[in-house]
Order: sequence, then structure tokens, then C-alpha cells
Amino acid sequence: MDGVVTKEEAGIGFRALVLALLALASGHMLSTLLRTIPAISLDLMARDFGTSPQALASLTSIYHFSFAASQIPVGAAMDRFGVRPVSLSLLAGTVVGTLVSALATGPASFVLGQLMLGVATSGMLMCPMTLAAKQMSAAKFGLWSGLILSIGNIGMLLSASPLAFVVDQFGWRAGFWVSAGFGIAVLIAVFALVPRQPAAHADDSSPLHQMAEVLRLGLSRGLRGLIALSLVSLGASLTLRGLWAGPWLMDVKGLSRIEAGNVLGLFTLAMIIGPACIGAFDRKFGHRRTMVAATHAIAALLLVAMAAGAPHFPISNLFGVAVMPTQYDLVLLVLIGLATSAQPLIYGMTRQLVDAQNTGKALSSVNLAFFLGAALLQSSTAGVAALFGLPAVLLFIAAALAIGIVLFWAYTSTAVAIR
Repeated sequence: MDGVVTKEEAGIGFRALVLALLALASGHMLSTLLRTIPAISLDLMARDFGTSPQALASLTSIYHFSFAASQIPVGAAMDRFGVRPVSLSLLAGTVVGTLVSALATGPASFVLGQLMLGVATSGMLMCPMTLAAKQMSAAKFGLWSGLILSIGNIGMLLSASPLAFVVDQFGWRAGFWVSAGFGIAVLIAVFALVPRQPAAHADDSSPLHQMAEVLRLGLSRGLRGLIALSLVSLGASLTLRGLWAGPWLMDVKGLSRIEAGNVLGLFTLAMIIGPACIGAFDRKFGHRRTMVAATHAIAALLLVAMAAGAPHFPISNLFGVAVMPTQYDLVLLVLIGLATSAQPLIYGMTRQLVDAQNTGKALSSVNLAFFLGAALLQSSTAGVAALFGLPAVLLFIAAALAIGIVLFWAYTSTAVAIR
């Protein structure tokens, strides 16, 4: 954001491009709000549906599975039809899915709502990412990908203390009703601000061939290391923020819903600030590969430290207390939020490896890995929690991150154009 308009940005006009990106990034904000509603209201929803929180937590993974599966057709559609028609269609579906979730009466209708939301919100991040990747230079895309993620993560901030207040006062359904109104506002903004453009570098091959290309790119040697880390990277932060951080703070640390929401709000604030800071740092200093590996390694160590502060675990025993105080978890969660903020650099590394015609498909293959990993991690941690407790969940996530880091480092050691 140095004020210099590049040839790519001139394709739309810099001011119009920024407004379009902000409108589309607001759709990603809505997506993050919707996917984290269960973190603050899981117990109330489970009580209304007559099921256990652990069982309902496992059902929430359908959102991530449908979200991940939809990356293939959505990525192909953006390269074939352009960002505007795809984003408008997905936003309309998001509003409908939100209304279905608000009216859910049991596990079956809840799963239907989650399925619809997973499909409809699947392109909310890729729409602004694809527009930015096709209109901006690789250097500026690194910065803007961080800004887009930061704007989107505001949705998780809204689902912390503000949502906790709404849930306490009006019930969990109110969170979905408010989200539906927000979705309509974003739909109007996208209709007004995102310009009508033919798909750049349009691919005239069949839709089936284009969807196959999404998978081919994801499995290619050049992207394999990025895919390996993507499978655990976003899943670690979303599983913690969107599902288990709330129960950890309320059940293990004894906080009220509002108090837990306040802690989650600061955790989310770090996730909002982090991507923009990482993007600016990357543009100034580079060393993307090293930064991505180091920050994820730090996140894994912080998760281990958080688990070790549970009752009768090593750090609690070391300090001679029954359980480490809430301030301990607050500091660790903020640091985890900052450490996982290097995720935009994975998009930037992907952008460097593909040509403009395949940008949407390549970014969608990475996004597919992000959310398929989130679905797998979320569903598997539900079983870990039921069998071994919440500290084991944190250790399980840390171990998954460690495996992803090793594979990322091994496969990207010889990748062309990756720093």
C-alpha cells in the first residue's frame, strides 16, 4: 500500500479495486463469524437438541468437509466466470443457510444448515484473494492477502464477547438471525462495488477438466509442501478458536460465558492484527519459507505449554498450584493467534508458483487443504476430547502441526521461486 498504482491495478482502477476487495473481504468476515458461533454456544445448542456437546461438536465438522469439497468447483468457476457472479451466488446461498441454521430443531436440521453454510461460504476467502492475485503484483499480493485475512478474522472477534452477550440475552438462534442480516448487507455491497468483468484468462475447457486441474495442482510437486502444512495450519487455529477454546476456558478454567468471550476476543484480536503485520514484514524482509516454518513451530510449542497448565499437569505442578491462572492462558492464546498469522504467506508462495490462468484453481487447492484439514482435525479432536480430555486435544493439535512443519520443510527445500 505504497500508493504506487501498478499496471495490474490499473485494470480496474486502484480505488475501485480497494472498495471491491473490502466488500468481498466482508463476506469472509461473515464466514468466520458463522463458523465460530458453536464455540460460544455449543452447550446451549446441545441442550436444545437433546444431545451431548461432544456429539454436536463432531457434527460441526460437516461445515468444514462441505467447505473443503466445494473448493474444487468454486476455484474452477472463478477462473471460468469471474469473481462477481460467483461471489453473488455464494452470498445468496449463505443467507439461506444461515436462516436454516437459525430455525434448526435438532441434530439433523443443524447438520443441514452446516452443510449449506459450508458450501455457500466456501468461496468467501477465495473471491477477494483471486481478485487481488489477478489484479496485483506478487509483492503487493503478499501484503493484501494478509489484510484480507485480517478483515475476515474480525468475524471471529464479533463471535467472542458481542456474540456471548447476544447468546446470554436472546439465545443461540439470535446469532444466526443477526448473521443473516449481515449477509444481506454484504450481498448489496458486493452487487454495488464489485465491477462486472469478463473472466481474465478464461479457460474454455470443460468444467470437469477444470475441477480436475484443481486437484492436479494441489498434488503437484511444487505445491506438495504447501498443501502438507495447509492441512494442519488453519485447522489448528480454527479448531482451537472455533470449538475448544471456549470449553477449555469455561470447563477447565471455570470462567463464565462472558468472561470466556472476553478472553476469546483478545485471542481473536491477535488473529486480526497478525496477518496484516506478517504481510508487511514479509514485504520488507522476505524469507517466507523460514518465517512460515518458524511461526508454526512456535504455535505448536505454545499449545504444549497451554496443555501443561491444566490441573495436575507439569507446569501447574511446577508452580505448586491446582491449575494455572486464566492470565496464563490469555497470554498463550494471544501468542498463538500471532504465531498462526503466517498463513497468508502460504497463499503468497502459491501465487509465485502458478501463472495467471491457474491462479484461482491453485489458490482453491490450497484452500481445499486448509479446510479439509480443519474438518479432519475438528472431527478427530472430538473423539480425543471424549476419550482423554481437553489437554489431550491441545497436545494432539500440536503434534499435527509438528508433522506438517516437517513435510513442508522437506518438500519446499528445492521448490522453484520459493524463498
